[in-house]
Amino acid sequence: MAKIFLYPLSWLYGFVIFLRNRAYDLKIVKSKEFDVPVISIGNITVGGTGKTPHVEYLVNLLKDTYEVATLSRGYKRKTKGFRWVEKQSTALEVGDEPLQIKNKFPDVTVSVCEDRVKGVEKLLEPAEGKTPDVVLLDDAFQHRRITPGINILLIDYNRQIKNDTLLPAGRLREGVYQMRRANIILFTKCPEEVTPIMRRILQNDVNLLPYQKLYFTRLVYGTLQPIFNAPELDEASYRTVSCHMLVVTGIASPKQMHSFIKKMGTQMETLTFSDHHAYTTNDIVEIEKRFQAINSEKKIIVTTEKDAMRFKDIEEISDALKAAMYYLPVKVDFLEEEKKSFNKKILNYVGENKSNRELHKRKNSGKS
Repeated sequence: MAKIFLYPLSWLYGFVIFLRNRAYDLKIVKSKEFDVPVISIGNITVGGTGKTPHVEYLVNLLKDTYEVATLSRGYKRKTKGFRWVEKQSTALEVGDEPLQIKNKFPDVTVSVCEDRVKGVEKLLEPAEGKTPDVVLLDDAFQHRRITPGINILLIDYNRQIKNDTLLPAGRLREGVYQMRRANIILFTKCPEEVTPIMRRILQNDVNLLPYQKLYFTRLVYGTLQPIFNAPELDEASYRTVSCHMLVVTGIASPKQMHSFIKKMGTQMETLTFSDHHAYTTNDIVEIEKRFQAINSEKKIIVTTEKDAMRFKDIEEISDALKAAMYYLPVKVDFLEEEKKSFNKKILNYVGENKSNRELHKRKNSGKS
């Protein structure tokens, strides 16, 4: 019922967003193009659609052939301006997601800047380390000040947008009409199989245009990894009803992770915080209290890889708690034979534009 009172605000918000997008469409407000290949990954809704695992997929796809750089705004960091992300950085300095990417791919350039144009310009300065062959813009679908060569839009398979409304009454950041800006639409967090009928329904729901490609991805969880000094675990040791897990999450949508852990056959309790939650001393006290209350000889704390980045910043975690803390890594995979098609599209774009860029540089060098 309270939602009814939010609709006028949604209409006002929608009108402002319409004017902003119209200004870009009519080129009243300019959008900058760079001569380096730029790929944007984002969504049209608030809440988790799995952006970071998809950015990591692209990094892994490209890193062996090209110099890859990622640029994020560094959501909820306590710093401003452009920053290079290092393995020894903290989540408070650079944000949890960029730090996660850097820890997973230490040889890849990872950076944060709230101004995406300035961020890319900084990445392209020759004096500042490696010059990238391709820049991946994280969470940038709404950031129209840059025109990407490929715009990838993520939609949660389990929270489809056809009947949704704009903020604050709904979850939409902008109207569904703006999906037209995407070159690739990915339905994420899919079950292991999506029937042909369901695929057609979803294709119709997003009103797929001739220049757009539609793909389906799912989350694939790995084996538990220690955050601090906990002992290594083999799967047999925790995939048993005798193991009791306290699952602590500060992400937008922990439901799929909870479902995966339930299938392990373990006992599970959950403690859920808001997305990108900044854990406090009181939170640690609550976690320790809940953990100590579990009456089991075999018990551990499980969290997400993103949460693990934030827990590393907290000095108040006791050694006993550290010895019980693990994170559950996750990656994405494509359904059926779609991976080959998606990979080819990305690799062709980067390869062709890198070649054109080098040819352009040689021509200009010859003229000078």
